[in-house]
Amino acid sequence: MEQRRDANVLVFDADDTLWENNVLFERVIDDFLAWLDHPTLDRAEIRAVLDDIERANAVAHGYGSKVFLRSLGECLERLRERPATERERREIDDLCAALVGHKVELMPGVAETLDELATRHELLLLTKGEREEQQRKLDASGLLHHFRAAHIVREKDVDTYRWLAREHAFEPATAWMIGNSPKSDILPARAAGMNAVFIPNENTWVLEHDELEPTDSGVIRLAAFTDLVQHF
Repeated sequence: MEQRRDANVLVFDADDTLWENNVLFERVIDDFLAWLDHPTLDRAEIRAVLDDIERANAVAHGYGSKVFLRSLGECLERLRERPATERERREIDDLCAALVGHKVELMPGVAETLDELATRHELLLLTKGEREEQQRKLDASGLLHHFRAAHIVREKDVDTYRWLAREHAFEPATAWMIGNSPKSDILPARAAGMNAVFIPNENTWVLEHDELEPTDSGVIRLAAFTDLVQHF
């Protein structure tokens, strides 16, 4: 067992770190691709179009199921080169119905691991997305009592992590960001001077992928959330 580190602050991502999230969107995308049934483009080509639209909408409108629904509608209109009909919009709404009010399913061992970590460290939560939607998931998770504070932000970039350090008066070098997204959790936290723990999730959104420096000693890579107690 590796020697446990004395860290002043552990900052946790939420979606796809504490609970499953993107797999729900991927199921809707699978249904959307089957429903669209484009005459010339295959599923991979349609998905590439959708990814481009989602990338632009994330910058313009943020994240969450409402923006996702918008992206599906825009994808249909771009591929069919006409506005969506009312019937088509209703059918897309039906495809997305499973995203609304879906039960939050914690990753294995999350609650027990946070119980133990909270006895030794100060825990914060940092998640991005639409405020009402993210708050609903946080409330439903039953995990909020573990954290000194929980922040919902529009984007998780370098400035966000610098703000977090100022807000809670900690030295970045003594803190660890824990999450599944190289783009939002690991790279900007490292650029802000924090350490990071990367816990991959096979269902991580494609727009959250990025390359990590394999020799970066400030990043710990773990196979499972429960492994955190061996390091902290």
